[in-house]
Amino acid sequence: MNKHSFGKRIVSAAMIAALWTLPIAMIAQTRIIAPKNKYKVQDDIKLGSDASQQIEKQFPIINDADATAYIERVGRRLVAAIPPQFNQPAFNYRFKWVNASDINAFALPGGPMYVNRGMIENAKNEGEMAGVMAHEISHVALRHATAQQTQMGSAKNTLGMLGMIIGGAILGGEAGAQLGMLGAAAWMTKYSRAYESQSDTLGAQIMANAGYDPRDLANVFRTIQQQEKGGGGPQWISSHPDPGNRYEAINKEAQYLNVSANPIKITRDFERIQARFRAMPKAKTMAQIEKEAEKGQGQNNPTSGGRYTNSVQYPSSRVRSYTGSSWLRVNVPSNWREFASQDDVQFAPEGAYGDQGITRGAMFGVMTSQTNDLGRDSEALVNGLPGQFVPSPAKSVVASLCCRPRGLFDTARGPLAID
Repeated sequence: MNKHSFGKRIVSAAMIAALWTLPIAMIAQTRIIAPKNKYKVQDDIKLGSDASQQIEKQFPIINDADATAYIERVGRRLVAAIPPQFNQPAFNYRFKWVNASDINAFALPGGPMYVNRGMIENAKNEGEMAGVMAHEISHVALRHATAQQTQMGSAKNTLGMLGMIIGGAILGGEAGAQLGMLGAAAWMTKYSRAYESQSDTLGAQIMANAGYDPRDLANVFRTIQQQEKGGGGPQWISSHPDPGNRYEAINKEAQYLNVSANPIKITRDFERIQARFRAMPKAKTMAQIEKEAEKGQGQNNPTSGGRYTNSVQYPSSRVRSYTGSSWLRVNVPSNWREFASQDDVQFAPEGAYGDQGITRGAMFGVMTSQTNDLGRDSEALVNGLPGQFVPSPAKSVVASLCCRPRGLFDTARGPLAID
């Protein structure tokens, strides 16, 4: 045997010995690859930040300093356990409670997360709650919102049309979809089965890294499965994997992870906050919150009661003068009606307004600039109006004027006069 061959055998033997010394988890745990994503990290951050403002206007957030500090501590522990390759330093993970009874949580791109009060009230221990949070953190870390948008890929599915994705509400199905119905500016796209399964796997790994037992996350799905008996459907009906299958998959993954011999289960903080929430008046379900929000929007929306039609008159060549308080003087087509609120007004012809807002016309409002960017401030103003612009095939350009009127243009007839 020559020296070169002998040297190769020594190196091979050393490599085999090194593999034997590695923990089984390093070899057998599932390897996760983040999906392809054409968007920048900053796009995720902006989506989540904009969406969180809408969420906190429309959802009943629990403002309890002790409870918020607790959920932040659990969240920070989990974020610190994200594998380095998926850690985005620019993301701002933050955690709040929603006063809803469903066993659920949801996250937005870039880091905002909302945990339902029903999650801790029904959890057997802190690990179950942390498991749901770890699943949602995984959606954020893997950038599933913009990755799914990348996958959709058509010209009509641009990031601008995305609005927001309420990230992978863990229940899925109708209960998950309800989260996206609150507000005309927000809509829900459920993640694919592959992304849900990927978040289950990464969530299990994050739990183990953070000192929790991933089997507690699996147990949440067993609870969901039991609650859905008689009302749930088979796996192929929903984009979310079947809870029973997820229970088995997470338990299998847990076998290959370095799970603490003494994982975090019952803590004093968990017991204290759970008892406090259970002593509160019974929380409403997400479905009830949604119905009340829709009712409230209808009452507060000045365009409600109108009837949309496919045949809408062009703006009249004759104009009339409109004066709104001390901040607006404008000439508008004589065949447009006005719908005024305290700090804004909308104009639209018959057939172009209804419960969901206007399809043609104009919106004016007053707001304090946050960015010194007219485009962004105008978008924020439109999103905050009681009525919303409803896109239609025969589009007009709807302009919102921030702080100082600059002009308005309707593609059907040309510029509108502004005094």
